[in-house]
Amino acid sequence: MFNMFKSLLGAVDFNPILAPVLEVITAILWPAIGLVGSIGTIYCIVLGVKLAKSDEAGSREKAKKDLIGAIIGFAVIFVLIVSLKIAMPILQDWVSTQIV
Repeated sequence: MFNMFKSLLGAVDFNPILAPVLEVITAILWPAIGLVGSIGTIYCIVLGVKLAKSDEAGSREKAKKDLIGAIIGFAVIFVLIVSLKIAMPILQDWVSTQIV
């Protein structure tokens, strides 16, 4: 059964569909890195100012938790985008070998 699907998929040329999708993803990755970096920096600065201006212990603790959460969140997003940028050529090679 698997061989039947493999021979069926081998007869179909996915390059006209796959090439534009890969180009769009590759073109979006560099601006996404800059956008996440700049928005993350600005947001963390705003949260840092909020932390510095807080007078009460409760609001100070909430601002501290928000800042830690924002730093962790933006770091994870940034690492995932950079990982995708690094992995794109590997994924392209893998997809091209699976199609043939």
